[in-house]
Amino acid sequence: MSVIAFLSKILPISALLLWSALSMGQNLVENPSFEDYNNCPSRLGNLKDDLLDWSIPTMGSTDYFNSCSIAMGTPENFNGSQPSNFGKGYAGLYLYAPDDYREYLQVRLSEKLTKGLNYRISFYVSLAERSDFAIKEFGVLFSNAKLDIPIKKELSKMHLYRQKGNSYNYLEIGYSNFYSDTKDWILVHTQFRAKGSEKYIVIGNFKSNKRTRMFRTKRNSNQGAYYYVDMVSVTLQEPPVQPSELVAISGGKETKNIELDKSYVFKNVLFEFDRSVLLESSKSELRKVVNHLEANAMLHIAINGHTDNVGSPLYNKNLSQKRAAAVAQYLLQSGITTDRISYNGFGDEKPMAENNSEKGRRLNRRVEFVISKGQL
Repeated sequence: MSVIAFLSKILPISALLLWSALSMGQNLVENPSFEDYNNCPSRLGNLKDDLLDWSIPTMGSTDYFNSCSIAMGTPENFNGSQPSNFGKGYAGLYLYAPDDYREYLQVRLSEKLTKGLNYRISFYVSLAERSDFAIKEFGVLFSNAKLDIPIKKELSKMHLYRQKGNSYNYLEIGYSNFYSDTKDWILVHTQFRAKGSEKYIVIGNFKSNKRTRMFRTKRNSNQGAYYYVDMVSVTLQEPPVQPSELVAISGGKETKNIELDKSYVFKNVLFEFDRSVLLESSKSELRKVVNHLEANAMLHIAINGHTDNVGSPLYNKNLSQKRAAAVAQYLLQSGITTDRISYNGFGDEKPMAENNSEKGRRLNRRVEFVISKGQL
């Protein structure tokens, strides 16, 4: 019996609803950012012994990196350089390699998923600098029981179906150009409906080399596609925000509906003076826009930054460009693909108000967006 089903027998409806609300957003992945370990890593391929909660489902030698280590530290490692943005540790694994060699990550959820409910799986990835390939899909396999299969190649359906009594829910997260990014952490995510048997997660590439969709990077070696992975999350999914719930400002007035091809000003997307780093208070409004774009996959967004006239025109143009880029980067990290986003900076060229008062200058320091059905 699921936790929700059990609670429904012993709690009044009001208490059950409160419990459900509190559960929204709770990450069900144990040790999601690879911070808790048995041993500070000292050699390659020892993740299953060094890391708490995580394991590997095959004989592949998945790696664990942590800044506590010299041999397996961060940001510098044997495959390049990658800072850790979510703590001190992260994992590393080959998703494509010669002779169909594969590595995987496996973790147990804190509770089994509830049949019929919608969940979100997400994790951050970055391609190692010495990789000469990048893949176009990430595979996520949910299972009822822990996997322990003595192979070093891909986990194919043949191997999975030999596990008597186990049940699976397989997801594939499709192509994004940013899977080839060797500098930033890129969010990979999807939503799914639970079958009610999901207790473990395995992350990796479940296809042979022949079936893997990938592309070659600029390098000419044959080292495969090695990815760093961090901050893995499985959460109960809230219903998507509808356009009618979005609030923006147009011409100084609030509107409850987003019309296509119409410019809106973000109401709460704010920056400190002379800075281009998003304030935390801005992200709530941006999250609503992300939800709207996720619910409408054919829509594109153009982001335009503006400043007041304090400073030189060239400086203001560069600052407005950086601010628009900061908003675009947030959307990218939230899973909106690069082909759906464009941004630009106009400096002080298009004021909304006179610049002869602080009130007018404040209105001119803004970021606008336009949502359309076609690329702008």
